[in-house]
Amino acid sequence: MAARQRAAMRPLDAALVRLQAMAARGVQPTRMAREVELIVVEWLGDPNADPDEVKVRLDELREQLASGVVDAEEQVSYVDPDEAAAVKQASITLVALVATRDAVERARAAL
Repeated sequence: MAARQRAAMRPLDAALVRLQAMAARGVQPTRMAREVELIVVEWLGDPNADPDEVKVRLDELREQLASGVVDAEEQVSYVDPDEAAAVKQASITLVALVATRDAVERARAAL
């Protein structure tokens, strides 16, 4: 069922789900950046790939991630500083989202 749902998703939505799941698991920022690179390779490797369409997807992905960074920054500010685990998790998520956003910007600039 999940495979069918992913297959029916727009490539942008599937990428967002993938990246959000990784961020939620606390994946390291460098791994998040590599995942962006893999997503771009998949998009460009599609036999029907249009580089202009990939650029548009990257622009949309960057907008979504930029919004996520703002939300994560806000969440970090709400975390009780006495809750060490919560501060650590919120910070890890923020750093991962920033790295992901930056990787999307680099990928877009490279096209």
